[in-house]
Amino acid sequence: MAISHTPPNSLSPTRPLTPPGETPPCEGCISEAHEERADGGIWEHPVFWASLVMFGSLVVAGYFIARIFGFT
Repeated sequence: MAISHTPPNSLSPTRPLTPPGETPPCEGCISEAHEERADGGIWEHPVFWASLVMFGSLVVAGYFIARIFGFT
């Protein structure tokens, strides 16, 4: 068994340092490109549904307020 004179946590002097933000040559990207999912249109927008519920509740509340004041 050979004895090394460099501490175990030090970098090897023969291996160049990789700049920050770059992928080292031995670690390639294994991910694949994926297609973006199409927008689901109005069905995926909660603001539309929340405003529809609010409008419906205001119509119902307006009906009962009109009954209280004798308009119907």
